[in-house]
Amino acid sequence: MTSKIPRQAQASADSLLRIFTAPEDASSTLSIIEQRLSQDLAGFLGNSIAALEKPLSEIETDFNAHQIPVDPTFVSDYADEIMRNLVAHSVHTAAPSFIGHMTSALPYFVLPLSKMMVGLNQNLVKIETSKAFTPLERQVLGMMHHLVYQQPSQFYDQWMHSANHSLGAFCSGGTVANITALWIARNRLLKPQGDFKGITREGMPKALRFYGFDDLAILVSERGHYSLGKTADLLGIGRDNIISIPTDHQNKVDVAAMRVAAKKLATQNIKVMAIVGVAGTTETGNVDPLTELAELATELQCHFHVDAAWGGASLLSNKYRHLLKGIELADSVTIDAHKQMYVPMGAGMVIFKDPELAQAIVHHAEYILRVGSKDLGSQTLEGSRPGMAMLVHACLQIIGRDGYEILINNSLEKARYFASIIKQHPEFELVTEPELCLLTYRYIPSAVQQFLNDAVTNQNESLVSQINELLDGLTQFIQKHQREQGKSFVSRTRIKPAKYFRQHTTVFRVVLANPLTNEKILHDVLTEQIEIAALDKDYLPQLLALVAQTHQ
Repeated sequence: MTSKIPRQAQASADSLLRIFTAPEDASSTLSIIEQRLSQDLAGFLGNSIAALEKPLSEIETDFNAHQIPVDPTFVSDYADEIMRNLVAHSVHTAAPSFIGHMTSALPYFVLPLSKMMVGLNQNLVKIETSKAFTPLERQVLGMMHHLVYQQPSQFYDQWMHSANHSLGAFCSGGTVANITALWIARNRLLKPQGDFKGITREGMPKALRFYGFDDLAILVSERGHYSLGKTADLLGIGRDNIISIPTDHQNKVDVAAMRVAAKKLATQNIKVMAIVGVAGTTETGNVDPLTELAELATELQCHFHVDAAWGGASLLSNKYRHLLKGIELADSVTIDAHKQMYVPMGAGMVIFKDPELAQAIVHHAEYILRVGSKDLGSQTLEGSRPGMAMLVHACLQIIGRDGYEILINNSLEKARYFASIIKQHPEFELVTEPELCLLTYRYIPSAVQQFLNDAVTNQNESLVSQINELLDGLTQFIQKHQREQGKSFVSRTRIKPAKYFRQHTTVFRVVLANPLTNEKILHDVLTEQIEIAALDKDYLPQLLALVAQTHQ
């Protein structure tokens, strides 16, 4: 009698495409569960358009009642109503043509597994309400720690399930992850010493007096995420003490300028509490020189945090991991699994290099989070929270390193392809090159492009400003109409390109993380933008008239 050889799953572009569309086996347990969830919902997720045309003001009328209904509603009636009023007019973030934000199609298995997670209703604050979910979450944090820091097996054997230590914390997103990291940095800096009980007990004014500082500051690139401002506010540091450092022509922080800023702060008796490096800026997708920032943090004897909420997933690619070189030197790292790891919203993480770090924020209560227990809530900002680690665990297991390698590589290379066709197109300008899978660009008629380039060459800042102001209006016109038409979606932002004398410039912003986005869709997006531009009766005529007037 011969034993049956177990099947071995293998990563390939085709198999990955299937897990973002439909199960391989229609009779599988997951497939049957998914089919029963809602055929209508599956139809919505499969729709290729980005949004239906219905003004927000009309949608608001569907949700205008302010009183809780007295009479109950049948589930079937409620489901019909919510499909009409909510699902039908939700944004199709899974659509291949939705390329404006850091959301994407999800693997098919996430839907039924989410139902399992919700049904179990575990609360990860306390082991008494999560049990098996607690070691699962610790395992996921261990895997992510290894992804960043690559410590030997003995390290994880010792620390991964240690009751009094933590390799990281799950959070609702990057904002809470960043707050947690800098909360730790503050508490470690202003720790108990001698008769001083620490900032956690005695507060900021007494802490500053005891340590002899007039104030604290956080240094970060001007591209730093807005969550850092919230952090400074909550920690009592003040938003004005987030010191924004200019970026270079590649949108990376100027480390020399940061060093100068640190020296100036020192003369004012202001202690740099932390340096924040950005690995994947929200607006341009660039990565700061992390190794140099780590060296500066060592010089200043301060905490080094890397906000890799978006770009951290690129570590899953052996081919492109080098783009985040130096991240392993950080004391803490933020990564959002709900961005490029294809997990539903609400799966952020902060990873700690040193398992002792979280001791700086540990808290206990008699009825919960008792001393010596393995309660995860004792070392997290948030209390009650769902077991999102299960969905991260599922993706890590089902997609695997080889699968993520394919997904990440395809995303980065798709962005490079899109950049190449933008550069070759006479009617478009690539504003920022893609370092990861995010880029910015804008529509500029070829005659206007030449006119603008001449103004730049001649250092005519006034004329450049005049042209860019009209182009800003045109970019906003195109982006708004493209969004309203609903066939495709790109976002827009304002940046200050070095090429244009650091003048504010409105640009299209594209994120190419969706595995279902293909090259044809990218060409179609540009075609649609050209067609929309032709409808503009204000900015485009003024631009063309300005060019004609100058050439007379």
